[in-house]
Amino acid sequence: MDYNKTINLPKTDFPMRAGLPAREPEMLERWKKIDVYNELLKKNEGKPRFSLHDGPPFSNGGLHMGHALNKSIKDFITRSYAMRGYYTPYIPGWDNHGMPIESAIIKEQKLNRKQMSVAEFRTACHNYAQKYIDIQMAGFQRMGVIGDWEHPYKTMDPGFEAEEVKIFGAMYKKGYIYKGLKPVYWCPKDETALAEAEIEYQDDPCTTVYVKFPLHDDQGKLGSFDHSKLFFVIWTTTIWTLPGNLAIALHPDESYALVKNPNGEVYVMAEALTEKVMGIAGIEGWEIVETHPGSFFENMLADHPFLPKTSRLVLADYVTMDSGTGCVHTAPGFGADDYQTCLRYGMDMVVPVDDQGRHTDYAGKYAGMKTEESNPVILEDMKKDGKLLAAEEIVHSYPHCWRCKGPIIFRATPQWFCSVDAFKDAAVAATDNVRWIPGWGKDRMISMIRERSDWCISRQRRWGLPIPVFYCADCGKPVCDDTTIEAVSKLFAEKGSNAWYEMEAADILPQGYTCPHCGKSNGFTKEEDTLDGWFDSGSTHFASMKKDQGFWPADMYLEGLDQYRGWFQSSLLTAVGALGQGAPFKECVTHGWTVDGEGKAMHKSLGNGVDPADIFKKYGADLLRLWAASADYHVDVRCSDNIFKQLSQNYLKFRNTARYCLGNLDGFDPNNLVKPEDMLELDRWAITKLNALIEKCEAAYKEYEFLTITHAINDFCVVDLSNFYLDIIKDRLYCDEKDGVSRRSAQTALYLILDTMTKIFAPILCFTCDEIWLAMQHRTGDDERNVVFNEMNKPFTEYGLSDAAMLRWSVLSQLRTGVNAALESARAEKKIGKSLEACVTLVTDKPIVESNLAETQNRFGSQWADLFLVSTVEVTDNAEAYAQAAETPIEGVRVLVREAEGVKCPRCWKHTHSTHADGLCPRCAAVVETL
Repeated sequence: MDYNKTINLPKTDFPMRAGLPAREPEMLERWKKIDVYNELLKKNEGKPRFSLHDGPPFSNGGLHMGHALNKSIKDFITRSYAMRGYYTPYIPGWDNHGMPIESAIIKEQKLNRKQMSVAEFRTACHNYAQKYIDIQMAGFQRMGVIGDWEHPYKTMDPGFEAEEVKIFGAMYKKGYIYKGLKPVYWCPKDETALAEAEIEYQDDPCTTVYVKFPLHDDQGKLGSFDHSKLFFVIWTTTIWTLPGNLAIALHPDESYALVKNPNGEVYVMAEALTEKVMGIAGIEGWEIVETHPGSFFENMLADHPFLPKTSRLVLADYVTMDSGTGCVHTAPGFGADDYQTCLRYGMDMVVPVDDQGRHTDYAGKYAGMKTEESNPVILEDMKKDGKLLAAEEIVHSYPHCWRCKGPIIFRATPQWFCSVDAFKDAAVAATDNVRWIPGWGKDRMISMIRERSDWCISRQRRWGLPIPVFYCADCGKPVCDDTTIEAVSKLFAEKGSNAWYEMEAADILPQGYTCPHCGKSNGFTKEEDTLDGWFDSGSTHFASMKKDQGFWPADMYLEGLDQYRGWFQSSLLTAVGALGQGAPFKECVTHGWTVDGEGKAMHKSLGNGVDPADIFKKYGADLLRLWAASADYHVDVRCSDNIFKQLSQNYLKFRNTARYCLGNLDGFDPNNLVKPEDMLELDRWAITKLNALIEKCEAAYKEYEFLTITHAINDFCVVDLSNFYLDIIKDRLYCDEKDGVSRRSAQTALYLILDTMTKIFAPILCFTCDEIWLAMQHRTGDDERNVVFNEMNKPFTEYGLSDAAMLRWSVLSQLRTGVNAALESARAEKKIGKSLEACVTLVTDKPIVESNLAETQNRFGSQWADLFLVSTVEVTDNAEAYAQAAETPIEGVRVLVREAEGVKCPRCWKHTHSTHADGLCPRCAAVVETL
C-alpha cells in the first residue's frame, strides 16, 4: 500500500507567494463592488460612534511617504475601531487654497496672472488642485484606505466656503478679528504675508555689525563728556533694517557703562557685555568711566548713522544680556517687539521696504535696492564714515518661506489679524479636555498658544477664500455684520467664491443696505485680500464635520508633529474663538517625519527619497502598511529598500503560518469545535498563549501602539507556534485519524488561532488578512464577505489553562530546548539522522526529580515523545549516566541521546517495538484500518 495516500497532507489554494502587487488591485475591485465602506457603516449602525476627522493634505503634488504613514495610521485606527464594535465614519478631505498652487501653476503652465481676470486665474488654480486631489485619492485607495471617497470634503467647494465665511463672521462679531498695521512675516518673492506655520528656519551666513549712533541730545545728563565723541552702540544681524531705525531700547534696570576708548571716543553699552564687545572690536586699554541704570538714558536722542534723523532712547523689559550690546536697534516697521515699544512711546510707523523687498525713498541713497543687495553697500558706507565699531561673520538661524525657500523679512503692512490674546485663556483651558498622545503634546500646544498674541489671517493672493469684508465709500470703515455674512455665505454656496471677483459689492449686498458705522449707503468696495490657508483648514470641524456629518467634536485628530503650530492650533483657535465650545477633538495624536534609512531628511536633490508607488509595484501596499505599523511612529520613521526587505521576512512568516493553518484545516467544520474538556492540554496551552496575544493586542489598539501588535504577532508566530507548537502537532495532524478527537483537538486550536490572528492583523494587513478570510471556512454568524465586517475575538477563557499548568509548560519548553541541543550534537556526531531515529533519556541524580518526570511522562503518554519529536523517551535517576549526560536549562535534569530501538513505521517513521505484520505501528495500523 502507498501509505503516503493515507496521510492527512495539508491542502489549500492559498498561495505561498503573496504576489501582492498583482493581487491587491483585484481585491480593491472586489471591495468596490461590495461597497466595503458603506456596508461597514450599515453593519455597525446604532453602535457607539468613533470619528477620526481627517486632517486635509494639500492638493499640490503626488503621494509621498509622509502621506503613506499618515493615512496608514488613520486606517489602522478606523478599521480597528470598526472591528471592536464602533460606527466609524471617515470622510477624507483636502486643503486647496494657497500660495503653493499659485506658484506651481505659474511656473508649470507659464501663466501670467496679471493678464488674466482674477476669476480665470482662480479657475486654473481650481483645476490644478482637483488634478492632484484625484492623484492623491487614487494613491490612498491603492493603499487600501477605506472611507467615503465619493464625497470627500474640499476647502475650495462652495458649500465649504459658505460655512467658513460664517466662522469668520462669528469671530469678527466677537471683536476677535481686526485690521491693523503691524510687522508680519513677509515673503518678498511671493509678495504676501505668511503665518508662523509657513515659516521654516535655516542656517544662513551673515555679517553681524556693531554700529555707532552719535549722541544728539543727552537731556542735560552727560555734560562732562565731549558729545562729538560719545556714541550709543547697537548690534544687529540684519543690516538692511537700519534705515527703519527709530529708537534704541535699553533695559531699565540693567547697568550701562560709558566705556572710554584710548582714541578718545566713549561708547554706551551694557556693562555685562562690555568685555565681549570691546574684544570683538579689537580694542585694548579701554576703561569704564561711569555706569548708570538703563532708565537714566530714557528719552535721550542719538543721530542715525547715515540718515538725517534721530533715534530715541527707550526702555523695554525684553532686552537681555545674552548677546549684542544691550542697546537694541529698534525699527517698528520690522519687528513685533519694536512695534509695540514704539507704539508705547507714541512714535509714527515707518516701513521703508515695499512689497517686493526693495527700499523705498525713505532709505535715501539705498532706495530701489533689494534688502539683500543693500547689506554690503550699507556696511561699506558705515566703514568709510566711521560709524562701524566692529563686524564679524556668523551663521544664524533665519526664517525662510516654506514654499519658495527664500529668506523672508519682517515688515509692517496693513493686515487682518485674529487677536489670540482676546481668548487665549479659554484656548489654553480647552486643552485640559483633550487626551494628548504623546502626553507632551499638551505642553507644546499650550506653549505655542501662550507665545502667540495675534494670528495674521490675511494673504495678498488670489487663490484663497476672499475675506468677506466691505468698505464704506463714505466713512471708509470696514463693514462686516450678520447681514453681510449671510449675503456672502449664500452667494458662495450658490456660485462659489469666484463670484466675489465677478460681482460688484452692490450686487452682493441686500438692496438698500446702509453702513452700520455712518448710516449712509453711497456705495461699498470689497476687501481684496484672501484668508490664510490655515483658517481654511482650521474651519473643517465646522464647515465639513459638523455640516456634512452632523456631529461635533471629533473623537480624534491625527497628524504630523508640525501641526501643533498648524492644523491642531488653527482648529482649536477657530473652535474656541467662533463657537466657544472648547477643542474640536477629544484626542490629539501625532506622528513623526519620514526619513531615509540613515535618519536623514529625504530630498530629490539627495536622491534618497522613497516613492510609495515604487513600493506598491515591488512589494505591495500591505508591506507599506506593515512598515507604518512596525515603527515607533511618534518619532521619525525610517524607510529604505533594506528596511522593506527585512519587513518582507516578517510578512512571510505570518503568511506562511496562516498557510500552515489553512492547509491543515482542510475539511474541518468550525461549527463543530472540540469542547474544552475534550481538548488535549498542549492545544489548550496554545489557546492560552493566544488569549495572552488577544489581551496584549486589544490593549495596544486602545493605545494606538501598532508596533506592539506587529511585534507580538511576529513573536507568537515564530516563538510559540513555529518553534514549538506547530512543530509538535505535525505528526498528530498528518498521521492521526482524520476525524479523531486528537486531530480535531489540534484543528480546533489552529482554527481559533487563524481566525483570531486574521482579525487582529486585519486593520494593518488589510489585503492579506482578507485574502486569508476568503480562503477560510467560517462559523455560523461570521460575515464571509470581508474580514473587516467581523469583530475581533475576545479571549477563549473556557479553553485556558491555569497559571500552574502554564508554569509546568514553561518548564517543559525549557527542557525541550535542552533536548533539541542534545539531538543536534548527536546528529553532528552521526549517532542519529532525523530526530525520530532517537531515543532520549532524561537523567537526574535525585529520586524526587525522577518521580516528577515520571509523573509528567504518565500524564502525556505517547505525546511525551512527540513533545521532543523523538520515538522514545525514558526517565532514570542513574548517577553514573547523569555524570555523562548533557546539561539542560532545568537544574538537576540532563539528557542522553541514543539510536531508538524497534522497527521504523513506514507511515509515520516512528520507531516502536510493537508492530503489525506490515510494519505499521499500532497507531498507524488502527488509522489505516478505518480507511
